[in-house]
Amino acid sequence: MDDKEELSYSLHLSNDKNKSKKARRTAKTNDTNTTSFNNNAIQNHQQLSKVDKHNLRKYDEEQELICTIKGTSSIVEDTKNLYLGLFEDARIKYNEKQTRNDRKIENYFNHISNDNKRDLACEIIIELGDMDFWADKDDKFKHKMIEVFKEQILDLEEVVPNFKIANATIHFDESSPHLHIVGVPFKDGMKNGMEKQVGKSDVFNKISLKEIQDKMRVYCINSFNRIYNLNYILKVKEEGRNVDINVANMNEYKKFKREQEKYKKQLKELNSKAEELQNKSNEINDIIDNLKPTLMNKNNYSISNDDINKIKKYIEQTNDTTSNLRDANDINIILKKYEDDLREHSNEVRNLKKKIQTRDDRIEELEYDLNDANETIDELEDKVSELQKIVGYFKELWKKFIRFLQDKFFSNDKYDDFINDLYDEDILDENDIDIIQNNKNIDKNDDFER
Repeated sequence: MDDKEELSYSLHLSNDKNKSKKARRTAKTNDTNTTSFNNNAIQNHQQLSKVDKHNLRKYDEEQELICTIKGTSSIVEDTKNLYLGLFEDARIKYNEKQTRNDRKIENYFNHISNDNKRDLACEIIIELGDMDFWADKDDKFKHKMIEVFKEQILDLEEVVPNFKIANATIHFDESSPHLHIVGVPFKDGMKNGMEKQVGKSDVFNKISLKEIQDKMRVYCINSFNRIYNLNYILKVKEEGRNVDINVANMNEYKKFKREQEKYKKQLKELNSKAEELQNKSNEINDIIDNLKPTLMNKNNYSISNDDINKIKKYIEQTNDTTSNLRDANDINIILKKYEDDLREHSNEVRNLKKKIQTRDDRIEELEYDLNDANETIDELEDKVSELQKIVGYFKELWKKFIRFLQDKFFSNDKYDDFINDLYDEDILDENDIDIIQNNKNIDKNDDFER
């Protein structure tokens, strides 16, 4: 094996950063899981259940084609238990500070599942090697990836300490072995709300993801080479989200490439047959040279049935070999044409790849900007909601104060001076005085605003 052979590596985080706020809210609140705003982020209990069924192959009961290396046979329960271990102390401490029962959190897992602004969990998918690399590898070779992926879990927990893994399962039933990781990112030391909270955007962002991928890919190839006793290197990391345009993945090209390999074997067999035909050709020449004329006519020669069969067989083998040679030459001519065409357009393909990469990089930047903007809007909405509660409280307090003055105005003249003083100090206005003097119902007064 060439000790410079390359392997591709990918670490993909499921996300909804490219979804609008409306789309994310719809996906969170849709109980049927059939929304037109689908994305692959785990936003609530229902979507976590779908991940559970897919990752653990509960749809088709083909668990023998997977291997769970962390967690149990229920990703939902694994995640619930992780929530208890991570957040229960912070939840209890938070509740102890609350004077109102409606502000207490009974179950943080359910609390986040019902929260339209935060994801319940995250899924990371890791893959080493593409379909072409794994196509001819047997099960024994593939299953050695279990040890590689076990080390990836340990590495990930070290690289991202604020991401705790609930379940990790390997799939062997697709084009290449790959690892599904479900976990919970969190932030600590918070001043508002619980001290420890779910925090996806704090743990995973454009900058941190790049750093995580850079470290994890190096760890992975090192583990692979040590466990497999090989010496591969990683393919150059593709920037952006563009798909690598590789001629080896073109269907027609691959088809003819396979045909070429087949005909290479046939050509080898044909060379062997050609040597055999050369020997038989000498034998046929000997037969012809030894032919004897008949007694009746010197222009006619006698030949035995055995020699006739030898000549027929020789002709048959010659025709068969010639036909195979023609087919092999045809496929090589066609393949050469494809290779010439591919070389001719290679510059165009490279230019297109650069344009796609530039476009996708810009799209990715805009998506992160949009995500940041959505989070800012969410924070402002929370503040507006709190302010509305405060305003509502003081409006009710003011109504009570006006009612108090109404009662005192009609019950005792000594409060007249007090009310007049409030008016002189601009605490009460004409409208307030009118309400007090005429004992109006302020709850029905549409003009009552402070």
